[in-house]
Amino acid sequence: MPHLPRFGRSARLMVGASALTTLGAIAPFLVGSQAVLLMRDLGFGAGQLGLVVSTFFAVAALVTILGGPLIERFGDSRGHLLGGLLVAAGSFGVALLVQEVIGLVAALALLGAGNAICQGTSNRTVATLLPAHRRGLGFGLKQSAVPAAIMLGGLAVPTTTAYLGWRATFAIVGSIGLLVALTALARLLLNGGSRPEPAPRRGGKKGEKRHTGLDKAPWGPLLLCGAAITAASAAANFLGAYLASWAHEVGLTVGQAGVLMAAGSGTSILVRIASGFQADRRYGANLPVVATMMLVGGVSVALLGALPTPWAVVVLGFVAFAVGWSWPGLMLYAVARLGRDAPTSASSVVQAGAFVGGALGPLAFGLVVSLVSFQGAWWVAAVAFTLAGVLTLLARRGFRKDLERRPPMEPFGYGGGRREPRFTTGG
Repeated sequence: MPHLPRFGRSARLMVGASALTTLGAIAPFLVGSQAVLLMRDLGFGAGQLGLVVSTFFAVAALVTILGGPLIERFGDSRGHLLGGLLVAAGSFGVALLVQEVIGLVAALALLGAGNAICQGTSNRTVATLLPAHRRGLGFGLKQSAVPAAIMLGGLAVPTTTAYLGWRATFAIVGSIGLLVALTALARLLLNGGSRPEPAPRRGGKKGEKRHTGLDKAPWGPLLLCGAAITAASAAANFLGAYLASWAHEVGLTVGQAGVLMAAGSGTSILVRIASGFQADRRYGANLPVVATMMLVGGVSVALLGALPTPWAVVVLGFVAFAVGWSWPGLMLYAVARLGRDAPTSASSVVQAGAFVGGALGPLAFGLVVSLVSFQGAWWVAAVAFTLAGVLTLLARRGFRKDLERRPPMEPFGYGGGRREPRFTTGG
């Protein structure tokens, strides 16, 4: 069975990218799930909690924007080394040193930088080292790490936190980060500092030298995608941060709200993987699927505000999680596929938008809750989701025009189709 070794390598790369993404992303969800204990022990309030979480995403966005070209040149081992060290330093800082909120902010800044490196390295792995026909599934698995981190953050409370305290959860994360860094260092030393070459792009000739950076995706559609994912991430992170509180307010118990969050997160993981699997079986047409998911999210959260009843919160909250927040992997895959010779740089624009949305969402929508109402915040979130869907469709139109005006050197299939693409650029 000649395909087994290659599939085995692909599986290892996909699992590794997903695990690294989870390691980088878990910190704010640990803070959120243990917020009551952290606020009590460190002496700060709900407003400062928003600052702590937003600092994580803001630093991640800044590092992604400024360090994108550097991450593009990183090998896997160097990315694992630096990301693991930053995660270890921030996590051990929380576990051993933090005594007040300013220290927690500083530690989350380190963890945000570590998240940016982990995400960028994982994006590079999936976009360049995986075979082209596995990248949709790879991005789906990688982006399943965020709902997985939400579930792990929630599960930490009745297990590790209940028996060992909240600092122990960060000590465990720091230990894993240190193990990742040491493993990467050993790999670098064994390889003499070398790094693996990216897998050739589909359709490339064997032995052909690639000139990275000469042919890049157009900036206009890329920025539209970045703006779209900023708006959608802001609304989605508000959903993740406040759905349990809204569910409790309309009549669900704390336990029932937790089950709803876990069920929604678990289903979101399955949908992300399934959508990536399907993307590998067609030629493009991914951005319309992304826009549809965002629009479903918009309708769901709008009805959440309009129908404040337990049954509506259960049904609509589940749909909003399962479908309305299942687009990140497919969006990254679509942009990386259109990234020409610089897929990591293209995906970094989208990743930065996701981090900016993560930083703005809880603060901005939390402010709407305090100044207007929960219902008003859900309607504003619906507008953000809808705007994101429209921007995604505009970006798709820009990408298609650019392919027609500036075709890649190698034929490129797009527009959908399973056996053959609907459209193909000239050779």
